[in-house]
Amino acid sequence: MSIWSQLSSLSRRAFEEEPETGTAVDVPRCGPDPNDVEFTAAIVGLGAKLAKADGMVTTDEVAMFARVFRAAPEDEAAMRRVFNIARQTVLGYESYAKRIGKRYRDRPCLLEGVLDGLFQIAASDGVITAEELDYLHSVADHFGFNEDQFRRIKATHLGPDADDPYAVLGVRHDATFEEIRAAYRRLMLENHPDTVTGMKSAPREYEPVAHEKAAAITTAYARIRSERGILSRPD
Repeated sequence: MSIWSQLSSLSRRAFEEEPETGTAVDVPRCGPDPNDVEFTAAIVGLGAKLAKADGMVTTDEVAMFARVFRAAPEDEAAMRRVFNIARQTVLGYESYAKRIGKRYRDRPCLLEGVLDGLFQIAASDGVITAEELDYLHSVADHFGFNEDQFRRIKATHLGPDADDPYAVLGVRHDATFEEIRAAYRRLMLENHPDTVTGMKSAPREYEPVAHEKAAAITTAYARIRSERGILSRPD
C-alpha cells in the first residue's frame, strides 16, 4: 500500500464512520487525490526534514515515520532513498509544505492528519524540542492553520500551554474581544499591586509577586490583541 493509500485508509476510518446522529460525513474531502505522487514525495520530505530539525536524526524518528506513513514493501526502498536525501538538511521544507497546503487547502482534515503524523514523529524520541516545535508551527502556517487552530492541534499532543494567553485571562479561545477586554480589566483590578498590598492587606513582601502576575496578565492581553490584529488603544 502506497503512502497516499495509507493516509486515505486512515482518513476513511476517521471520517467515514457515521456519527451517533446517523448523518453521513463528506469522506472524499479528507483524502489526497489518487496517484498523487507529488503529495507522497512532499510527505516524505516533510517527515525527513522534521527529523533533522533539531540537528540530529534518531532511529526512533525514522522508525516512527515508517510506522505513521507506511509504504508497500515494493515502495520501501524508494521511500528510504527519498527520506535519506531529504533529511540531509532542513532547507527547502517550506516548498513541500506550501505545495501540500495550496493543493489541499479545501481539505483541512487531511492537512491536520499530516500535521498529527509529524507531531508523532517529533515526539518519538521522548521530547519535542523548540526547534521541532518551530518547524511544526511553520508547516501549520503554510498549511493555512491560524494561531488558534495550531494551538488546538498542539494541545492534543502536548496539552495546553502553561502560558496560553487565553488560559491566563480565563477566557475561551473563541471569546469575543469585548469579553477578553472585560476579563483583562477585571483581572488587572483584582491583581494590581496596589490592590493586592492595600485592600487585600497582603504583606509588602508580596508586592514583587503581584507585579509579576500583573505583568503576565498584561502580556497575555497584548498577545491576544496582536494575534487578532487589533491595534493598540486605551483600555
